[in-house]
Amino acid sequence: MPLIDDIVKNKDLMMQWRHQLHAMPEIAFQEEKTAQFVEQKLRSFGVKVYPRIAGTGVIASLSAGDSSKAIALRADLDALPIVEKTNVGYCSTHQGMMHACGHDGHTTMLLGAVQYLSEHQDFNGTVYFVFQPAEENEGGGRKLVEEGFFEKYPVDAVYGMHNWPGLDVGKFAIRSGPVMASYDVFDITINGKGGHAAAPHNSVDPIVIAGHVIVALQTISSRQTSPLDSVVVSITRVHAGDSYNVIPETAHLSGTVRTFHQDVQDNVIAQINQIAEAICNAFGASVEIEYQQRYPSTINTETETEHSVLAALEVVGDDNIICNNPPSMGSEDFSFLLNESKGCYVSIGNGHSASLHNPHYDFNDDILPIGASYWVRLAQMQLK
Repeated sequence: MPLIDDIVKNKDLMMQWRHQLHAMPEIAFQEEKTAQFVEQKLRSFGVKVYPRIAGTGVIASLSAGDSSKAIALRADLDALPIVEKTNVGYCSTHQGMMHACGHDGHTTMLLGAVQYLSEHQDFNGTVYFVFQPAEENEGGGRKLVEEGFFEKYPVDAVYGMHNWPGLDVGKFAIRSGPVMASYDVFDITINGKGGHAAAPHNSVDPIVIAGHVIVALQTISSRQTSPLDSVVVSITRVHAGDSYNVIPETAHLSGTVRTFHQDVQDNVIAQINQIAEAICNAFGASVEIEYQQRYPSTINTETETEHSVLAALEVVGDDNIICNNPPSMGSEDFSFLLNESKGCYVSIGNGHSASLHNPHYDFNDDILPIGASYWVRLAQMQLK
């Protein structure tokens, strides 16, 4: 595997950084110690560090040569509210928080690339290094856009990378078009008529109605969406009542919707409203529906995907690039950056580890020099 020698030599140092970050996880918009750690490393490399953005976001840049071309490389900083069960020597010291998605590794790989590029400066143009907060559920990417990232730091393209458990070490999965789904959430409140459980005919039972709504919502994907389009409608929370002998007044349903295309998303929103309202009206209940569009679909642009493939080829070779991988129904707030700029989001193999968001998950240190080498080759090839 033709990795960059100087980066391979720094693997132990990058492991130290990663383990330090892993031991001090911080959740969305609270990544103060993490941001300070990143800023300290960046300044020691001699790159330009800008004022914070999106609260705890860190931006740095490095310019070489005389080209006006610029690209952005993005990593994420935040951890998850999970109790860690890995029992590794660098286990989380922040109770109830853990790096269960590998953002400690993402940050480290980008720091490794910054160090190399600052020492060699073998490119022509400007690289912006983006250490983004709050990827997990809180939309830190949206905040970057809202606070004017692309106006302050104009770039020709933006690139992201995520580790992927189950994908072999040394492999990249890269595809053009949709790679991750949009992320929407909804809450449905069914207002019936409470009463004694022994006299259900005197009530309007919201639990029975909720059952009909749950089943009917599954027809959105099975009967109201083309089989050629991907859509997930999942009810993930049901709550009603507190007693054995009381029919409650209300029932609450919550769930998530995942799609790849705007027209499919619009249809799902309309169908959720139509189904819930019609069923509740039929049973004599009323309904309140709250729908939030959290993250848009992550869609890679074609030319930038080709650039990513070429950079990965330089690092791992042709046999280790997977371009026909199916998109994931998971979501990613890198989508907000891709809505504003051309770019590409790739997956790097983490090997056969525990799954993401699992208390036993740990980032694979063996891929640190692979990811850092990919970032460097991408910068060199885009800024020749």
